[in-house]
Amino acid sequence: MGARERATERADSRSRVRAVRPPAWAVAALAVLVIAIAVLAFWRPWAQPAASIAAGAEEVVAVTPPELLDLPENPRVLIFGDSWTWGEAAAPGEGYAYVVADIAGWTTVVDGIQGSGYLREGKNGLTFGQRIDRLDPAPNPELDPDLVIVQGSINDRKLYPEGYRDAVVAAWDALAELYPSARIVILGPAPHILPVEESTIAVDAELSRLAAARSWWYISPLAEEWITDADYLDVIDTSEVGRNHPSTAGHRYLAERLAAAVEAISR
Repeated sequence: MGARERATERADSRSRVRAVRPPAWAVAALAVLVIAIAVLAFWRPWAQPAASIAAGAEEVVAVTPPELLDLPENPRVLIFGDSWTWGEAAAPGEGYAYVVADIAGWTTVVDGIQGSGYLREGKNGLTFGQRIDRLDPAPNPELDPDLVIVQGSINDRKLYPEGYRDAVVAAWDALAELYPSARIVILGPAPHILPVEESTIAVDAELSRLAAARSWWYISPLAEEWITDADYLDVIDTSEVGRNHPSTAGHRYLAERLAAAVEAISR
């Protein structure tokens, strides 16, 4: 082979190499892809806690799901709330907080005040937080509960949101400190009118987020549709006497729903 032929062959070989060599941008893109895969494998976002909730507009808090309740036989249960817990519009002693004792096999201590909420003062002039501050388990052994259920409240819907979160956090902090060995379950507001007011929906969502941040169980009558168009008039007394509170039959229905909801989150 002459010198000219060898030179031509080397030129053809270089041309073939250039033809199969990928362009620089493709090499760079492949490098980025490899780095991204490596970072993803190290970070493993799928391994992060499954329950993440917004604790505020400015932060996201990862939480663990609440543990199932492990209640003793015939547990002592403090039910704390507003006029629904008091038994408004029901026959004497037939409010849901009393009836649920027979249905679920609990010994209940009922602390309900009409008109009360985390922000709104009730008939006794006190908010939830102020009422909790006055609870004293010392003179009454029954106020050393195995379970505390905090109900409500729609009474805050017209005052929400200013100061609401702080009031809830302070009340719950005080309750947890007062009963450190008790499990605490939050029972959100139930609709007194339909369609449900937007402010009531907002209160329900706020309570749900705050309960999740503590790994506390939250029972939402709104989300679980305890009261709908189909059964509204069977549950709610819309007369001047009832003033959109549950009737006696309605209170029993709520007691049954509460008992079933607590059983569903128990061992």
